[in-house]
Amino acid sequence: MRDRLPSIVAILLLTCLVIGTWWAADYAQRAVPIDPPRRITHEPDHWASEFVLIRTDEAGTVINRLEGDYLEHFPDDDSYEIKMARAIGQQPGSPLTVATSDTAVMDQDGSRVVMTGNAHVHRQPDAENQPLDVKSHVLIVLPDEDVVYTDHPALVTHGNSTMNGKGMRYDNSTRQLQVHAATDVKISGQDTQERRARSSERTQQQP
Repeated sequence: MRDRLPSIVAILLLTCLVIGTWWAADYAQRAVPIDPPRRITHEPDHWASEFVLIRTDEAGTVINRLEGDYLEHFPDDDSYEIKMARAIGQQPGSPLTVATSDTAVMDQDGSRVVMTGNAHVHRQPDAENQPLDVKSHVLIVLPDEDVVYTDHPALVTHGNSTMNGKGMRYDNSTRQLQVHAATDVKISGQDTQERRARSSERTQQQP
């Protein structure tokens, strides 16, 4: 028995050491506060000044261009906030359009640009259409679809004709303009005569 006593004491000490180590680790884990998961807030993670963003088609042709004085990216919703924004649409086969505003937000993976404050879209004239201007407090541009629309009051100027209304939608690929709830429409006689002249020319050119 006396020969086994040192072994028994060693086992007891080892057991006490294991239990003490386990208790100390558990106590330390409970005593030390663990940082909660980081909250993703609407704070910019990177920014740029005097920037230019370009989108191309599959052939490498530039179809959209976005530029401004200052840009911030927000990781929570993957959006970009822009100051003094200027968006240029140059889709093949469509007139060039230029949209400007005091501020803008680009989101939805770049497929939507919400332009706010002195928002203005200008479509350059072509062989068959006079210039088109749309002014509103808010204009939403869909670069991939070549469409601009708003649910806010808007002033549309087409050549010498003007239309005031709440809500509008313009498709640059089809040249189709829709003005909702028009309150003041002024159609220029000069524009009507020019449209008739162009229509007459097309008719005479047909075989």
